[in-house]
Amino acid sequence: MNNAGADSLTKPQTCRELLETYEVKGHRSKGEKLRFGGVDGRDVYNITAPFEDEGDMVIAGRVEDRNTEYSDIIFFTCRNNIWEPRENTISLKLQDPFYSRIHGELTIGGVEVRPYKKEAGKLCWRTLFYKGRSINELKHFATGPDWMKDIRLVQLEDMRIGVFTRPMGKIGGRGRIGFTIIDTLDELNSDVISGATLLKEQFVRDEWGGANEAHLLSNGLVGVLGHIACYDEKGNRHYYSAAFSLNPCSREVSPMKIIAARGDFETGDSKSPELADVIFSGGILRELNGKSVLYVGVSDTEAHRIIIPDPFVEYERE
Repeated sequence: MNNAGADSLTKPQTCRELLETYEVKGHRSKGEKLRFGGVDGRDVYNITAPFEDEGDMVIAGRVEDRNTEYSDIIFFTCRNNIWEPRENTISLKLQDPFYSRIHGELTIGGVEVRPYKKEAGKLCWRTLFYKGRSINELKHFATGPDWMKDIRLVQLEDMRIGVFTRPMGKIGGRGRIGFTIIDTLDELNSDVISGATLLKEQFVRDEWGGANEAHLLSNGLVGVLGHIACYDEKGNRHYYSAAFSLNPCSREVSPMKIIAARGDFETGDSKSPELADVIFSGGILRELNGKSVLYVGVSDTEAHRIIIPDPFVEYERE
């Protein structure tokens, strides 16, 4: 297994610096908005990439009214270019779905939001994990720590399981990425997740990010689809799709790079003005022609996709 590159000791760059590099490359295409039906006017965003379940290609999406944070994860199939809720399929009372396949099983996760008992009117959250041979066989098997999102799983070359985490606060500030390895899904629990080792600093102070999806690459490295984010001087948020590679043995990481920005997609509504420049990486489908299809949530109201250069090819050449 190769390492993640000689540049892994460089200092992290700001969102602005990474965006400038991205814009210079000049290979930006235009994304398209996905159309959803059967949700009674609710927004669908922060989707996964399509995945196969019992012969159907399915997208999991966060579905919610514009004025709330309480969401459902609904599973959609596409008919005549419109994604409709799949018939006879469960839904989950969670936000921000993600999936992986571990040891032959489908794993689905999402963020549970609930009232914070210590402070009236405030919400708290945690990540819940489910597994099964299919969507309708999913059973809850693990719960992450309070206040942690962006926990992701990947089956490694040696069949162990890589776990990406995103602690905040005293350990992680506004959000850093941690990583640990377990042998089986039965070992996944809040203590293991909290004990993950932080990766080399990938964000400057006051900026943050997380892992959204992880792919085992042909050379044993892990290609990570993620996001990097910052506030501007007016308090508006700016989120970008990003990617990097990880050597799971040495924990070396490649420099972060932006792979898509809000301007790459059609204009549309936002949940609030401060979220107008936000895209949230959902998943990526790698193709055989050096391209990939990236699926994202846009401005906390819509779901889009875009064809981009495969962000992981360079890591497989190392």
